[in-house]
Amino acid sequence: MELKTKYQYTYFIYPYLIEKEDYTNYLYSLLKNKKCKLKIFDRKKDIGLDTYFLPEVKNKLFWSLYLTQNGLKSYEKMDNKMKANLLSKEYSTFFEYTVQEDVPAKIGEENGIFFDILKVEIVCFNTGICFLLIKTVLNSNESFSDVLNFNYKFRDIHSKTSHTKEYDNIKIQTQKLNNMQNFEEFLQEIVGKNLLEKKANTDTERLITYSYVCLEQDSWNENTDLAIIEKEFEKYLSLLPASENIDDTALKTSSVYKEKYLYYGFSNNSNVLMTSAINIKNYTNILFQHENEWLYHFLYDLHQKIYLKKLNYEISKDEINEKTYKKFLNFAKNDWAYEITNDVKGKILEKYNRNTQNLDEIFEKIRSKYDLLYKEYEIEKSKKRSDWFIIIIAIITIINVLISVIRK
Repeated sequence: MELKTKYQYTYFIYPYLIEKEDYTNYLYSLLKNKKCKLKIFDRKKDIGLDTYFLPEVKNKLFWSLYLTQNGLKSYEKMDNKMKANLLSKEYSTFFEYTVQEDVPAKIGEENGIFFDILKVEIVCFNTGICFLLIKTVLNSNESFSDVLNFNYKFRDIHSKTSHTKEYDNIKIQTQKLNNMQNFEEFLQEIVGKNLLEKKANTDTERLITYSYVCLEQDSWNENTDLAIIEKEFEKYLSLLPASENIDDTALKTSSVYKEKYLYYGFSNNSNVLMTSAINIKNYTNILFQHENEWLYHFLYDLHQKIYLKKLNYEISKDEINEKTYKKFLNFAKNDWAYEITNDVKGKILEKYNRNTQNLDEIFEKIRSKYDLLYKEYEIEKSKKRSDWFIIIIAIITIINVLISVIRK
């Protein structure tokens, strides 16, 4: 049975790290780039974001929601250096990358899969952790197998290992992104040299896949064999090609949230949503919610994971001290402790995100490591104080003896 799609899109997410001392300069370079524009959120326009996120997280992620017209005018009067200094102090900053022309891109040769790049966005956190988001949509929006094959191929477009011959000639041929000839040139232009792999132990060769598909009613309805749907969904979540054979196996409840005509899947490097057009909400409300509130929620959790790994690298590389320990405590107090949303579906997504990204496990391991190292540091510090105290007492004793001798 060939499944047909009504709507679909896929975001490919590339995480990268800017060194702390270079972060302001990096923002400055984006502000100078004529293709980049600071993304300003608005409470009237972005009602979903305003109502979905709880105040603490919302104030940090979307500070521009509360920007007045006078505040916006004052910002626009600043030069780029002043803007960069101001933005570097904000928790997060969003940029829109200008898509120049509506020319379709293609992957592969004559029989390749044709697609458009609809939107490019850059999201930077003041930790130096940034994300490049590329929204793609297939031109021939009919076959679900095309979605499977496209996601399977494109997510490896940056990879330098495990390539078969079918990857050798993959090019992005489009005028949308400054007539770029391949993905590497595009990444280099925006990202520069990415040090994330070493400092956060994160796979940056395979792009993180964030995808949405709404199937036609004829493909998923009351009469559809759910075993067929679940096999295809397993390929979708696992980023497998359409030709892959899937054994009869139940979907894991720890990584798949299910409603009638809606399957939401979570993994370490993918976040996918499959729905049916038989429910009108799936291609009206949920279609847009998935690439707004839920996407930014996912990025918030992803940032936490990468930042924890970055902290782990720092304490492995350097001896623990008050500065590094304070950095971890600030994260625990200002990021980790806050609830993100009261939205019913949002709380469900948070549970699945945290589980598949192993957030709680990573946090506990690092917390235990910090506690152990900090105790050792305090013991060593106390020992040094005791040694100095003994030395000082000895010096005072010697001085007193000398004084007594001289007086005699």
